[in-house]
Amino acid sequence: MDGHAIIDAHASPRRAPQWAFFVVLALLFCASAWATIAWCTSMSAMAGMPMPGGWTMSMAWMRMPGQTWLSAAASFLGMWLVMTVAMMLPSLAPVLTRYRQSVQGRADARPGRLTARVGVAYFLVWTVFGAVMFPLGVALAALEMEQPALARLVPFAVAVVVLIGGVLQFTAWKTLQLAYCREALCRGCPLLAEPRTAFRHGLRLGLRCCYCCANLTGILMVAGVMELRTMAAVTAAITIERLAPAGERAARLMGAGIVGVALFLGARAIAPG
Repeated sequence: MDGHAIIDAHASPRRAPQWAFFVVLALLFCASAWATIAWCTSMSAMAGMPMPGGWTMSMAWMRMPGQTWLSAAASFLGMWLVMTVAMMLPSLAPVLTRYRQSVQGRADARPGRLTARVGVAYFLVWTVFGAVMFPLGVALAALEMEQPALARLVPFAVAVVVLIGGVLQFTAWKTLQLAYCREALCRGCPLLAEPRTAFRHGLRLGLRCCYCCANLTGILMVAGVMELRTMAAVTAAITIERLAPAGERAARLMGAGIVGVALFLGARAIAPG
């Protein structure tokens, strides 16, 4: 082996093949989807609390017998993290792929570790979001159980939240937030290939994603945080508006559908049966 070969061997460290990266993403998605389905199935087997107004209180906002509130919060956050990985990874995977490709050819870069840092930071933002939502959900559930008159308004309030979420799909705010998320997908990442920068990049991606998905996440929270069909619908909506060639148009079309669902829910709440 000549001197040039020795230099090249040291300058080009062994990289994990691209297919291995995709296998890891696929396994992560499958594991999180399976865990989410298993958790939702086990929770749905438990009878919820019937409430005035003809609806059922979700078990997500209640403690199990003998469970402390700290344990309940930890259980919710674990479920929330697994659920968000399953829901957000289809639209996040192309962004992570683009980032990994952007740092792969740089000297001394470890693209696998850097990409993992981006993903960890991204889902850390979503975990914090869940940590904020849990006490709010618990407080609202307690208020609804104490105030029957308020509980009777919940079906109509759900319709209003869904309507707001649908209308927001048509706003300039949504278009701007969606543009930021799609820009992260389409453009390269002119970032330093070092851990701290990768982590900050993941935090920015997570914050942008939370802003962009705020209306759809709100719909999920009120329409059924443990309801698999709602999760699947929200996941599909997020993925389509991020990855479709005409994402803005797709967002508006989905907004029209959401408004239609809200009107149906409102009519049923006003005139049940």
